[in-house]
Amino acid sequence: MPFPMKEHPAYTLRDESWLLFNSRVLEEATTSGNPLLEQAKFLSIFSSNLDEFFMVRIAGLAHYAPDSELHYGLDNSCSFDPYELRQRLIRRIRLLLDKQTRFWENELKPALSNRGIHLVDALSELSPELYRKAQKYFDCELKYVLSPVAIDLTKPMPLLRNLALELLVTLRDEAGRKYLAYIELPALLPRFLKIFQEGELWCIPNEVIIREFLPELFPGYKPESCSFFRITRDRDLTFDEDVVQDLISELQNALLKRGRRTIVRLEISSDAGPDEKKFLTSRLDLTNHEVFLCRSMLRMRDLMEIATVDIFPDLRDKPLSPLPSIHCPPQISMFENIRRNGAFFLQMPFESFEPVIQLLQEAASDPDVLAIKQTIYRVGRESPIVEQLIRAARNGKQVTVLFEIFARFDEENNLNHGRVLAEAGANVLYGSPKRKVHAKALLIIRREQEGIRRYVHLSTGNYNPVTAKQYTDIGYFTCDEQIAQDVAMLFNFLTGFAVPPAWNKLIVAPFVMRNEILKRIENEKNAGENGRITMKMNALLDPQIIDALYRAAGNGVKIDLIVRGICTLNPASLPAKTAKNIRIISIVDRFLEHSRIFIFGNHGQPEYFVGSADMMPRNLNHRIELLFPVEKDDLRKELDGIVSALLHDRCKGRHKNSENNYLRPAHPEQYAAERSQLSLYYFFRDRYEKWSRRQNDFTTES
Repeated sequence: MPFPMKEHPAYTLRDESWLLFNSRVLEEATTSGNPLLEQAKFLSIFSSNLDEFFMVRIAGLAHYAPDSELHYGLDNSCSFDPYELRQRLIRRIRLLLDKQTRFWENELKPALSNRGIHLVDALSELSPELYRKAQKYFDCELKYVLSPVAIDLTKPMPLLRNLALELLVTLRDEAGRKYLAYIELPALLPRFLKIFQEGELWCIPNEVIIREFLPELFPGYKPESCSFFRITRDRDLTFDEDVVQDLISELQNALLKRGRRTIVRLEISSDAGPDEKKFLTSRLDLTNHEVFLCRSMLRMRDLMEIATVDIFPDLRDKPLSPLPSIHCPPQISMFENIRRNGAFFLQMPFESFEPVIQLLQEAASDPDVLAIKQTIYRVGRESPIVEQLIRAARNGKQVTVLFEIFARFDEENNLNHGRVLAEAGANVLYGSPKRKVHAKALLIIRREQEGIRRYVHLSTGNYNPVTAKQYTDIGYFTCDEQIAQDVAMLFNFLTGFAVPPAWNKLIVAPFVMRNEILKRIENEKNAGENGRITMKMNALLDPQIIDALYRAAGNGVKIDLIVRGICTLNPASLPAKTAKNIRIISIVDRFLEHSRIFIFGNHGQPEYFVGSADMMPRNLNHRIELLFPVEKDDLRKELDGIVSALLHDRCKGRHKNSENNYLRPAHPEQYAAERSQLSLYYFFRDRYEKWSRRQNDFTTES
């Protein structure tokens, strides 16, 4: 018998909190103050997020037996029937999808058309000239890469690819017999044929073109109907390290078999006939709960192709090009920049990621560099970081790279990069599912006149130049000997046999981070009304951390939480006097808020930390994470400025209220001057321009 749903009043349910986050993304799409193509971008992000939610969270719940009990990371007073929880989440998802569809069909799509961007539903909408261009595209390119597949009703369903868009075609032969076939849209072609003509853009989906010319793909048969569908498969790869002997081989096998993993969702266009719906549902062994009828465009994540066109600049946000760093004059070596500055930040995406690449470029060719050690979580398919590590290895440097191959959805990329690096002579190691390496660290060992010096780069974000333009992250350069020693000891622990050391300055999970954070929260609680805690992160859902924050707030401590995504701290569970001491803000804007910042009042001697860790059980218990102290006054002022801008953002900031809902001003456009990401960009722009003028003045005087 299923267990009753017993919720803990102190915590919002994790997955419902995530859906609240994605509803904020959808809210950005529907915000009229955003340019039209930015609205399309947020619709795409909303859909992409939802795909991942099904592949991981919904799929995870499907793994549980119907009569199992799920404690969900809290305690025994909180349990769930996985089946009922899954249905509850799906009901909420259907409401969000309905909102997305209504907004797209009734508002955004017509608005784009009024501004000259036309999303075509049928080729009959086109002029004769445009029709001929679509036909030529089909004749000269599209049809050559299509593979119509007949469905044999006496055999199992052919293998369908995860998230691929499929056309289900009903055919009749000359004798009137009925047949079924499907056609998969080519993954390597853009979703839309885009034709720019006379100041207007016509975006024609491939499936619309294929549907128009179906007879050419099935000569001798008459297409009777055509509908669209796609499936979502479980993509959460989990392994028991105690059982699996060769994790790399096991992961490679799992990646090869991912096309056969369990189907957790079927989306099918609402114009499909009842026979087609029944056929797909039964042949894929799905229930009605797993079937979603779509009254609009399937796979709306592909709107990103349209959102990023550069021929309608007035329909997009004004570009904010990454700025050069005042700490990294290009004519000066990065090693000298780090020695001269002592420690400095890169504030991405406001400042360019280029100094990180430059540091590795110099290290790869510098004869005085002896060794390079780096952790890598996500670097992307084409990586200049990996290129420089390969150069370094080929130049005789001792290169050690720890790849986290269990970085979800990037497993294959990381395996490929690791193989190429190993072939170049690098020492390549891999993380394990029991202890993922999420910390971002780079250590360069260099022989100098004074002796060996170690240079360190630590970051809140990945070594990925693409996301460095899209995520707010903090990179930290230093040659501080104690931090360098900590990073060196960390690499020794990760790559060899070593007991976790006593750290000089770093706070490292899973060894000491939880206790160190709890100790500092307790310290603020003891300060009472003089206590101050500020925490900026992607997610807050660790019960021990939340309980400690509750106790501190109950003793009068003022707590500011800037949490972009999941936040299971529940103000509605607190007495009003306690709840008023906790402010929770989520920023959803053009850049993804990704940096983690922790500030504690410490009785008038504040402590500042930056790093890679969110306050989640997985991060604190099962991942290698780093927080590093920020000790220089100028860097602390930078962090204060960032936090202040975020806390006072009444344009894109949502406040979680005592009813556990996120609210923003009714007319956010009135607070455009307080939009934190823009104000921070302008701050760093003005700082760079003032610095540049001083440099020019100095050069002129010289």
